[in-house]
Amino acid sequence: MPFADTQPHPLPPAPSDRGDDAGVTVPGSLDALWEHLHAAPTPRARRLGEALIQRGLITPETLTRALQAQARVRPHRLLGQLLVDAGALTPPVLNMALARWLGVPVVDPRRLTPEPDALARIPAAEAEREGVLPLMLRDDTLVVAVPDPWDTRLLDELRFIAQLRVQPVIAVPGTLAAAVARAYRDAPAARAPAAPVATPRSARELAAELAQSASAEVDSDAAVVSESDNTLVRLVNRMIADAIEQRASDIHIETADAPRPVRIRLRVDGDLVRYLELPARYRYALVARLKIMASLDISEHRKPQDGKIDFARFGGPHVELRMVTVPTVHGLEDVVLRLLSGLKPLPLDAIGLSEGNLAALRSVMAKPYGLILICGPTGSGKTTTLHSVLRELNTEQRKIWTAEDPVEITQEGLRQVQVNARIGWTFAAAMRTFLRADPDVIMIGEMRDEETARIAVEASLTGHLVMSTLHTNSAPESITRLLEIGLDPFTFSDSLLAILAQRLVRRLCTACRVREALDDDGALLLARQYLDSGSAGGLDEAALVARWRRQHGDAQGRLYQYRRHGCARCDGSGYHGRLGLHELMLADDAARELIRHRAPAAQLHAAALAAGMVTLRQDGIEKMLAGLTDLAEVLAASNQ
Repeated sequence: MPFADTQPHPLPPAPSDRGDDAGVTVPGSLDALWEHLHAAPTPRARRLGEALIQRGLITPETLTRALQAQARVRPHRLLGQLLVDAGALTPPVLNMALARWLGVPVVDPRRLTPEPDALARIPAAEAEREGVLPLMLRDDTLVVAVPDPWDTRLLDELRFIAQLRVQPVIAVPGTLAAAVARAYRDAPAARAPAAPVATPRSARELAAELAQSASAEVDSDAAVVSESDNTLVRLVNRMIADAIEQRASDIHIETADAPRPVRIRLRVDGDLVRYLELPARYRYALVARLKIMASLDISEHRKPQDGKIDFARFGGPHVELRMVTVPTVHGLEDVVLRLLSGLKPLPLDAIGLSEGNLAALRSVMAKPYGLILICGPTGSGKTTTLHSVLRELNTEQRKIWTAEDPVEITQEGLRQVQVNARIGWTFAAAMRTFLRADPDVIMIGEMRDEETARIAVEASLTGHLVMSTLHTNSAPESITRLLEIGLDPFTFSDSLLAILAQRLVRRLCTACRVREALDDDGALLLARQYLDSGSAGGLDEAALVARWRRQHGDAQGRLYQYRRHGCARCDGSGYHGRLGLHELMLADDAARELIRHRAPAAQLHAAALAAGMVTLRQDGIEKMLAGLTDLAEVLAASNQ
């Protein structure tokens, strides 16, 4: 920039106990540092520019030109950043100047001996990676020397790891790395995290603390609650950690007008369960805290926003959360967090496919080209099934490209792409790029439009195995949907290999499920429901029951049905985990002929049943007899 008329200044010398010209005493001992942190503030320059001139870091002419440039620049930029960009200051010099101006103590870690209790609160690996040095522990406050005391991401991470308030002080530039290495080397016991002095607080304890704080206010809306409030920060981190531990797929945060509380619910095994309620005065701060974690605009309340939170940045496990805010009435916002990362693909034989469906699916997967579709409503496990198929296909001999939105499951060996429609990087654009990148297998997260579907069909006819998903209710309906959006029936019929429809039902908890004998009348009634949803290879009710007795009965041929009960393992719900119900339609010659003539879904369904397709309800009844789920779950998921 034209106003830079000075050279970058060298790093300031190591501080001394005499203080500096800004009036900030630089402590030479931990006790002196603690006293300084609680001392009354000293007078300082009113503006940063004046402080920089007082310290001789810039000239008045440089400041004048910098302020003129700041007035011209849009959007507004901070004065310090303008000076750094112009070369008038270096970032370390600016940080030191800011610290002295704002009264943040500057320490030389080479002259201090950190306390072992403080070192034990931050693991050595974390301290070395971030370049921070815990100095002392006083009550519930951990004093930490950091390179940048305004790095909110780092401070949040330290708060989460230590489960304490964190008081940052700035270290002389260039001194931290050696001091951290020396401190943890001289205190070997601190290299492994020591047992905390107090057990990490639960979400309910933290919520109770917030409620107690709220009740102390005469007017609960009058008190300003900061999104950086230490208790609130710990509560948000605890909430996410609990959701991970409880196998939740989503976190729902629902705000309301005072005095109604903020309600937080978790979706576990497909059902929403109550988790926590918070005082109404925290409704804005809670949403703002989550927006900060997702790098969203905390000042925008009228429009929905979406972003992602990398929980590892805040001291948690490597789990990514997709966040969406939804404006509601009276200027409030709800938040929904979906837990994404950390998932691993399941083996194909572990997703609940019956023996017949598993063998048939593996036979079509072995083909070198063609189209395989997986259909079902949102949340039916389509992505999990796709990645289980890819896990089996993922070998050194194959190049596999995937286009997903979002990338929920990662696999070593796959080349995975996150699409972004805002910049034109759509599923169709990704498909066109993949075809120029020598693929063997292509997976498209979803067929949302005619262009994507057409390119997928063309790719499957030119020597590639293509897989994708559709939001349809059954396998035959998927065919009519694709024809309706404009696919050519002749090329589509030639490319199609199979369509797998699926639903998820809750799996019975094996620790507390109750087994009840199924009498003859009950078995015949169940067989009637089975046959009403499709054929059974020419079997009548009696023959079907006889087959069940051989497959699922005990030594005497007795059949059993199971119901839920509830125990500590399943939190009293009677269910633990989920299970897939599947309906696999293979594209044989009869089905292809019907597709070419644009036959309705009912005709396609009848042809698939004649070819041996097992419906969703039939698959569910078989799994109910095997003790995996109960009849209520099967009937609800396969409502036909």
